[in-house]
Amino acid sequence: MELTESMLKQYILEKPEAAEDYPFGPDVAVFKVLGKMFALVSSEDGILNMNLKCDPVEAVQLRDLFSAVRPGYHMNKKHWNTVIIDGSLPNSEIERMIDNSYSLVVKGLTKAARTGLELRHGKAVIYKTS
Repeated sequence: MELTESMLKQYILEKPEAAEDYPFGPDVAVFKVLGKMFALVSSEDGILNMNLKCDPVEAVQLRDLFSAVRPGYHMNKKHWNTVIIDGSLPNSEIERMIDNSYSLVVKGLTKAARTGLELRHGKAVIYKTS
């Protein structure tokens, strides 16, 4: 089953201390953790897409593997991918990319902010480890 916009947003908002904002208008949802963006969801011509942070090496690999993964639209193309939600990607892969984006942004927070988040929610939850 293809992810809907509401399913996508629900999954993203399940991340600890994730917040939804609309700084670019009502059609572009920006998701942040402690003030830092980790996902952006929008729709263009009825096609849902999402920008996610990614390790630069993995970003290129994902673009090579999946036609629905492209360099980040209006973003630093080295560190961000745009993922087209068109049913061609497994939902588990989309969720993995969201988890990865969230973890990368958390790792980039100040030590105090990151440690507080880890203590409040646990490293296994923050970094999706078993």
